[in-house]
Formats: sequence, C-alpha cells, structure tokens
Amino acid sequence: MSYVQIDQAYKQFAKSVVLQQVSLNVEKGELVTLLGPSGCGKSTLLRSIAGLETLDGGTICVNGNDISQLPPQRRNVGMVFQSYALFPNMTVFDNIAFGLKMKKLGKEKIAEKVNQVIELVHLSGKALSYPHQLSGGQQQRVALARALVTEPDILLLDEPLSALDAKIRKILQSDLRSIQRDLKMTMIFVTHDQEEAMTISDRIFVMNAGKIVQQGKPEQIYTSPKTEFVARFIGSYNVLTDQDILRLSGHAMQPGSYAIRPEVMELYPNGETYNIAHNQGLWLEGVILSMTVRGNVRRYQVQSQDVTLTIDELNVPHKGALDEGLFISVRIPETACTFLE
Repeated sequence: MSYVQIDQAYKQFAKSVVLQQVSLNVEKGELVTLLGPSGCGKSTLLRSIAGLETLDGGTICVNGNDISQLPPQRRNVGMVFQSYALFPNMTVFDNIAFGLKMKKLGKEKIAEKVNQVIELVHLSGKALSYPHQLSGGQQQRVALARALVTEPDILLLDEPLSALDAKIRKILQSDLRSIQRDLKMTMIFVTHDQEEAMTISDRIFVMNAGKIVQQGKPEQIYTSPKTEFVARFIGSYNVLTDQDILRLSGHAMQPGSYAIRPEVMELYPNGETYNIAHNQGLWLEGVILSMTVRGNVRRYQVQSQDVTLTIDELNVPHKGALDEGLFISVRIPETACTFLE
C-alpha cells in the first residue's frame, strides 16, 4: 500500500469543477510534483490534502488512515506557501518554534529541535534576526524550517520558490532536494515551472483542467509525452501532423500527430549534408527567421513552407551561429518523432 493514496478526489466551486476524480499514489520518502498551468487544480488538490479545502467526493489516506474529514490540526501535515507568512514581530527562532509551543513542548526540547533545524536549512547565526532583516531566500528557509520542525507525515509546498530570483531559486531547489533526501521525508510540491519540476522530482504528475493527464519520472515525462498538451507544456516541442510531415518532407507516417524535440533536429546550411544519406531520417528545406541565445543553447525559428519550427543547438565556440535569412536543410531522425495519443 502506498504511503499517500488519493482516490477519486472531486471538488467543485459554484458551477466550476476544479478536481475531476483525481487519483494518485505517493510512496513514503518520495518527492513528487504536481505540475500544470494556472487553474488546473494543483493547488486545490494540495490544499485538500492539508485540510484547507474540503473535498466534495473521494478520499485521502496517509499511512493507511483516512484523513479526508479530519480538521487541519489533526492531519500532521506541514505546508509551505509562496508567501512566507512569517510573524514580523518574532525572531527567526520564535517563528520556527511557534508550532512546537502550540504543542506545549518543554523549553529545552523546543530549543534543541529549533537549533537543529536552523542548522539544517543553513540559517546559523540568524536565530535572533527578524524577518525584515532577512533576504527573500532566507525568509523562505525560515518558512521551510517552521514546517519541518514539527516532523509532519507529509510536507506540502505550494509554489514556495516562485517569488525568488533565478539564482536563489536554483540554490534553494538543490537545498530542498538535499534536505528531503537526508530526512527521507515525503513531499508533494506544486509548481507551474517545468524546469523546476524536472530538477527536484522523483515523479511528476502533469495536471490540466482538473485531471492528471500524465505521470512518470522526469525523464519519461520529457522524452515521451503522451498528448499534445503535455508535449507543448513540458518543453518547446514541435507538434506536426502526419500530413505536415508528408507535405514538408515527402515522408509518409502513420496518421496522427507527432512531437519532435527541438534539440534532435539538425541544421545544415547551404544544402550541406555532411555525408549523411538523404534516406536517413526526414529532410525538409527552410529559412532561418530568427536566432536567440539561451545560455548554452542557440534557439532558431525556422520557416518551412507554412510551418514554423523551433530548433536548438549547443552554443559552442567552434561552431558559429547561423544568420537570419539563411536557407538551410533540416534533418529529423524518424525515431525522434513521438506519436501522440
């Protein structure tokens, strides 16, 4: 039996159905991510686990116990929000200790636990500081420590890093993952950021319109999207129909739609094919509309007849960028065309 079992979760606000019989399992010590666009139901599902929303149908079980009807304070679930929600008039120590004081632990035990978790989240030396004296990243560490110190059965995180700048966000992603592994804690993380989900998750549940449309390990989700929605949401996939492929390359495919990753497509300027036979893969002609540098990747927009393709290549010094307006050949390995349901 899985540690967390959600079965047929249903939630409706007025006439809007937010969760449509959602079912999922989470193993003990696993970090899973609910990934999807705004309004897909991921935060509502998280809040339902915490008891901040009441389901209109379905059950939530943790470690074999049905917690669906329990009040939040009896669920032993920790939660970290996007807004830090710290008490401005309390020090770091007192903010973290608040939950333990509510449980009426002794002062010595509280001090021991708080000092341990302060060190765990790398806030040594900040115990007597107030929230306004901390950076955004440090304040979120306090919020995380406050949730961890009560030793919850599950830690729920609702887009906790989205308000931070990119550099601090990446650092906290790494730190959060390390803490989760060290503590072997079960965590459910909500985000709309695909890269963040790929970075921290054991498994990802992709949500859309109140349903889970695909689940799996990050590598599986990225390399094998099942639907056009997942392909377009999870990355910069090109989605072509069999008729598009036939018109552009002359190659017949099984009827349906195909997802093609931008990094598997190859550009050959001036018709050069570098000794690759034209029967190896799909070949089409196009013109470069634009090129943008995205760190270690150059991203090209290529027009081929009535279709615009996104094509990525490594930004390496020995290979110069191709100019806008250049006519080029594009090679697509046939095995890189993922059939969509």
